[in-house]
Amino acid sequence: MPRPPGHGPGFEVRRQKIIDIAASLFAQQGYAATSINDLGRAVGLAKGALYYYIGSKENLLVEIQSRVMGPLLSRTRQIAELDADPLLRLRLLSESLLTIIFRRLDHIWVYEHDYRSLSGTELKTLLGQRADFEQLISGLLTEAVEQGTFRTMPPRLATLQFLNLHNHTYQWVNPDGDWDAAFLAHEYCATLFRGFGAPDHALPRVEELAEAFKRDRPELPLDPEAKWESVPADQ
Repeated sequence: MPRPPGHGPGFEVRRQKIIDIAASLFAQQGYAATSINDLGRAVGLAKGALYYYIGSKENLLVEIQSRVMGPLLSRTRQIAELDADPLLRLRLLSESLLTIIFRRLDHIWVYEHDYRSLSGTELKTLLGQRADFEQLISGLLTEAVEQGTFRTMPPRLATLQFLNLHNHTYQWVNPDGDWDAAFLAHEYCATLFRGFGAPDHALPRVEELAEAFKRDRPELPLDPEAKWESVPADQ
């Protein structure tokens, strides 16, 4: 059997394609039900060559999870650190989260359904990332309560409401439909903010601020997989 190409650009392109195909298969069949032979047939590689690219089936699951949590967690931290109203930061975070859901539906499906198939250090790392992400959301919600915009409520419960509204989107959304990430973020945040106690007059202002942010700060895209340039100290 010919040896796969070395670890150059071609190797990484092929490896990333294998990860994408695996995400699609796992989403359709389930991680446990998909064998290495199934994946090998899908990507056109014998078992030995496939392992050369992915290491192990569990490692492939780690890569799929990282495709979601790596960029999302990084972008969420950057949004949380902005010197801006917590409602605006929650609105920007909402659109960022929905952007990656729209783009990587298969990865999100695997992330939500199969992460428990991980074990040891890999599972601990993923659960830590999930906890960090939730803590960032909780911190912004707490800020809104402390400034009097939201009514007093348990931060954990408020965080779960935010996550429940967003995280199930992958089950029904049509990326080619009429509703894009920005539209859903507008609708979700209007529902959440009113329920959390934001006065109605504050809601249109949040949308104005979000539109202004995206217009005036193109170097800070909400897309979690796009590069964010350094935020100047005076911003």
